[in-house]
Amino acid sequence: MTMTQLRNRNLAIHGGLWILLLLLGATFIWSGIYNFAADVEHSRPVFSLIETARERSVQVRATKIGVPPLEDRTAIVKGAGNYQAMCAQCHLAPGMGPTELSRGLYPSPPALAKGNVDPAVAFWTIKHGIKASGMPAWGTSMGDPDIWNLVAFLKKLPGMEAAAYRELVESSAGHSHAGATAPSHGNSPHSMEESMHGEHNDAKPSTATEPGHMHKEGEQH
Repeated sequence: MTMTQLRNRNLAIHGGLWILLLLLGATFIWSGIYNFAADVEHSRPVFSLIETARERSVQVRATKIGVPPLEDRTAIVKGAGNYQAMCAQCHLAPGMGPTELSRGLYPSPPALAKGNVDPAVAFWTIKHGIKASGMPAWGTSMGDPDIWNLVAFLKKLPGMEAAAYRELVESSAGHSHAGATAPSHGNSPHSMEESMHGEHNDAKPSTATEPGHMHKEGEQH
């Protein structure tokens, strides 16, 4: 067999293998056998692949972001008000137990009071969101200065006591940024305890009721 014939045979074999893999992949996808339900976890290899791809995607883009000073008290207070209104139901807050949203989302949203986040990564994530994760692209309604206010608050959040968190939120204007909707029940600083379903320093789910929030058979919470 000549070198040309050998090369052509190898190309044919490799081409056939790629076609076979594409056909197997298409069959797997079209069969619907992979369960995308949010109450069923990904397999470990799939989760690791998605997590690595997501983290690298964000990190690469975040390296291009210049981080401004984040110590301004006014910015932190504004960030606290918007965090309570826009973020706490998923990412929780000091003294706050799991919510329906935080329990129902997969992957589970990180509890931001329990760990530090890189400011540039936080800014990019808040602004652009994350596909198929439940994390919105808040940059569609918030300007960069308001997002940096949130980042300034997030820098202070880890380890914050519940009383300190309440003080910051109650001294803020609540849900207040360019493009924000008018304040309503649950997003003003004075309704914080109601929207948190009561405070639990042991971080257990609250059993407090919230009038008007009904599920089947009249279950109320």
